[in-house]
Amino acid sequence: MIGRVGVITDPGRKRRRNEDAYVCEPPLFAIADGMGGAQAGEVASRLAAAALKEGGAGTGGEQRIVDLIQEANRRVYDRSNTDPNASGMGTTMTVALVEDGRVAFGHVGDSRAYLIREGLMEQITEDHSLVNELLKSGKLSPEEAESHPQRSVITRAVGTDPDVDVDTFTIPAETGDVFLLCSDGLTDMVDEQSILELVERNRGDIHAALRALVKAANRGGGEDNITVVAFEISDAPVNDGQTQEQALPPEIAQKIADEETLDEIDGVPTVDTMVISTDAIQEHVAAEERAQRRHRRRRVLAWLALLLFAALVAAAVVWRLFT
Repeated sequence: MIGRVGVITDPGRKRRRNEDAYVCEPPLFAIADGMGGAQAGEVASRLAAAALKEGGAGTGGEQRIVDLIQEANRRVYDRSNTDPNASGMGTTMTVALVEDGRVAFGHVGDSRAYLIREGLMEQITEDHSLVNELLKSGKLSPEEAESHPQRSVITRAVGTDPDVDVDTFTIPAETGDVFLLCSDGLTDMVDEQSILELVERNRGDIHAALRALVKAANRGGGEDNITVVAFEISDAPVNDGQTQEQALPPEIAQKIADEETLDEIDGVPTVDTMVISTDAIQEHVAAEERAQRRHRRRRVLAWLALLLFAALVAAAVVWRLFT
């Protein structure tokens, strides 16, 4: 059964707008982190969240989630192609559906899902990002990945293409499990061990745990919007509702209507997430490898030429000494 649930969202310390959206309607949970610059990212994430809310949880586990995300993809893609100011917008999306003692997941982008079980925390989604591709190919170490300047480049997003490839998987749930869905505004600012410690320290109050996570992310710099959805698996239902925290005044934090037209000012792009295909990354990595091989060959040839020259000089010296 689903026990306590909670959600918190905050714009962070550097962004004018909050481009994150969420769904916290048990048994359906989701998070979406919009991209596309200014208001466009906000529209993308809210369109995607609205598609889930209107579609509802239903049944069907992973396939149900895929259907919901594909509908979200269709709405965002259609809006992107009909509104010039929204061109190229998209959003990450991580969705969880609790059903029959299991939790099914669907995932696109670099928002994350974590499982906290028996005092340990595990990232259960895989980032669709440039940094993760470079990690898998051995081009980056985990330490280098933490501070890589292109951490915001992702390889997959909802709404940038007519169809989207969705990662799906299912986890058998156990009593006491806590699942966290979060945007990278949290994970870029707070390391996983600190996230675990803050949740465990506030285990009896899920709302206090979420507030502590946002406070830590803002203390770490608050570079991006911060959103966390949390739910617990319990052996008895707990009805403590949900929480939404917002640092901006209500009149500023008011959600933009899905069908609102973007104006020219809001259409100006900001520093934001970028999408680049995995094929493009692989081509880039291959090109770098070819360049490195050419560089090594040039160095070898240069050394051989130097050795040959030295040998010729030595031979000339010896010839003069003995003639």
